[in-house]
Amino acid sequence: MGFVCASTLCVDAMLFPEAQVRIWLYTEPADMRKSYDGLSALVKQKLADDPLSGQLFVFINRRRTQMKILYFDSTGYCIWSKRLEQGRFHFRQTDSGKRALSWTELRLIIEGISMEKTHRFKRYKTP
Repeated sequence: MGFVCASTLCVDAMLFPEAQVRIWLYTEPADMRKSYDGLSALVKQKLADDPLSGQLFVFINRRRTQMKILYFDSTGYCIWSKRLEQGRFHFRQTDSGKRALSWTELRLIIEGISMEKTHRFKRYKTP
């Protein structure tokens, strides 16, 4: 049986095994020529984080047409990559260069839905 992959199905089923993993967006433009070593160096130097932590680190290029997500599972580094044929990824910039994302926010960015004009209503969150 083959694996059918729509964008959000890839993110949910293939990409990340744990639902409680933290997701970090690097809000500065990233060089998409970077691979495992280059992206893990960005995590260490610019995000001041540990690339081996199992957290997800999201990188987007200057034109906002390409995205790479770096994470480390129990056996090694993994990179998920997406290149848009039309449109751009939309996200809020931060002065710190690092922004925490929820699964929902990551899916909205991947699907091309702008979070700029959305309003999030208060919901209960487990501590």
